[in-house]
Amino acid sequence: MNLKIGVLIDSLRLPFSEALKETARLSVDSIQMYISSYQMSTGSFVFSDAKKITKQVRSHNLEISALVGDLGGHGFERKDDNKEKIPQMKAIVDFAQELETNIITTHIGVIPEHKNNQYLIMQEALSEIASYAKTAGIYLAVETGPEKSAVLNQFITDTGETHLKVNFDPANIVMVQGEDVTKAVETLKNHIIYTHAKDGKMIKKCNPKQIYNAFAEGNPENLNIDEYFVELTLGSGDVGFPSYLKALDMIGYSGSLTIEREAGENRIEDVKNGVAFLRRIING
Repeated sequence: MNLKIGVLIDSLRLPFSEALKETARLSVDSIQMYISSYQMSTGSFVFSDAKKITKQVRSHNLEISALVGDLGGHGFERKDDNKEKIPQMKAIVDFAQELETNIITTHIGVIPEHKNNQYLIMQEALSEIASYAKTAGIYLAVETGPEKSAVLNQFITDTGETHLKVNFDPANIVMVQGEDVTKAVETLKNHIIYTHAKDGKMIKKCNPKQIYNAFAEGNPENLNIDEYFVELTLGSGDVGFPSYLKALDMIGYSGSLTIEREAGENRIEDVKNGVAFLRRIING
């Protein structure tokens, strides 16, 4: 298998410099980092920091495989919100270019199964952003989870933008959608440009729209999300990593497996064990 291993360094919950040092000790290939001050982000960066960041990352023999450009809320579901969000995403594209990385992952909201007004609003916004990204040689990768893989595949196909791709998160597929990961890889094979290495288990079926609305709105209804799914350390959940990595290999994916850990009290140890776990599979 020709796969690289990376770490989403915000998972470590450490200041940027410390997170880089911890990641370098793992002898992985790359990092992904939040560039927007949202959710898991542990850094606060401005455009003028780009050269300093690039130099710092390279000093640890790492590369930036991708940025996380999440803007929170309901993604690009709402036309009024998009008036601010589209320029913000374009600014992140500019930042990615300065950082010499060509992938930005993001959540875009929940794509409707049918081509209603919300579908068209999202399509219009993502078309504009992806078209702008293309001029900079950058790909916008939509993270899996809020909708079935077939719906996401159709949305990207309908949008028709060559630089609108997929960040395949297998845990989200398992926890929220309850889909077979290998089948989802096959469905999205023409669009997968990036992947997260994350594991989890569905406890009971959920309404994905309700779940992602709770994330978007700060959970005002106090929905007990823990009743529906749980994120676990790599190899402890239902992703089935040997078959998942084989499926990626079969479609010719040779990019990064970026370890993301959003739960747990021992993040550094979990990521370290995750690196060792992935190496065992990759090396056979």
